[in-house]
Amino acid sequence: MSLFQIKKQIDSINKTKQITNAMRLVSTSKYNRMVQEAKNYDIYSLMVRKLVYYIISRNIPRFVNTDLQSNIGLDPIDYHHMLVQRPVVKTAYLVISSDKGLAGDYNSSLIKKFDQYLKTHHEDFSEIVVLGIGDPIIKYCRANGITMTFKTHNISDYPTFTEVQKVIKEAIEGYNNKTYDALKVAYNHSENIMQTQLRLETLLPLGNIEFPEDSADEDIDYIIEPDPEVVLDELLVKFVESQIYGAIIDAKTAEQASRMQAMNQATQNAEDLIFNLKKQYNQQRQLRITNEILDIINGSAAQQ
Repeated sequence: MSLFQIKKQIDSINKTKQITNAMRLVSTSKYNRMVQEAKNYDIYSLMVRKLVYYIISRNIPRFVNTDLQSNIGLDPIDYHHMLVQRPVVKTAYLVISSDKGLAGDYNSSLIKKFDQYLKTHHEDFSEIVVLGIGDPIIKYCRANGITMTFKTHNISDYPTFTEVQKVIKEAIEGYNNKTYDALKVAYNHSENIMQTQLRLETLLPLGNIEFPEDSADEDIDYIIEPDPEVVLDELLVKFVESQIYGAIIDAKTAEQASRMQAMNQATQNAEDLIFNLKKQYNQQRQLRITNEILDIINGSAAQQ
């Protein structure tokens, strides 16, 4: 490779490095914003969880410290239909992938682990339906003949509740209408900036809800109107909605973390290539200078 070609390649890689570094900075900004969004969501989710606990513990005594997963066929007056497990014939999975690339193995890892989970927990794909967010999961379902009851594309980087309300509504209505008997969500969870992993959680039936340790506050006595059953009917829906919205926020946070790491690695790789090419350029340039000096010396000696 000539000196001109090496220099041209260095310039090209340097331009690519500037692009990847800019994308890294953008992803870092988006990641930090999503972390803050997640903190704000946690405040709301915690309050909903506490209210659910309060109503259940004060008005449905048999519910407290009870394994709902074994309470099939209980009187619906005592137990809300979202709380009681029914025989599972079909399971729905709400899978949150991303339409955007340049995020490392964010999508491929999600699809691979989800596929492994399905093959481990189901005899065949006729037992499941999928509600898909993002093109990767839609393509996966199409390739494997999996029925989809809902699909959507291009969720924004900062999803609002209004933006994702349709998929939330479809997911809950499918369970209420008995299109499926269990609803689970699968998405990449951000453990930290460096690590994401598949998280698969059961949304419906609610079963054993994990309540905060300080949920039972004996000093507060709420007045519930019009009555606990009506409020619980609305509140449980809000609770599931908050769980789905929280999963979408978490998935978006993990996506930005993956993209940030991918762009950081790409920038580092570009710097390594530039370093090696500059070293090669200097070696060849030094060799050329040495040869030119030798030619001058040899020419001078020949004249003598």
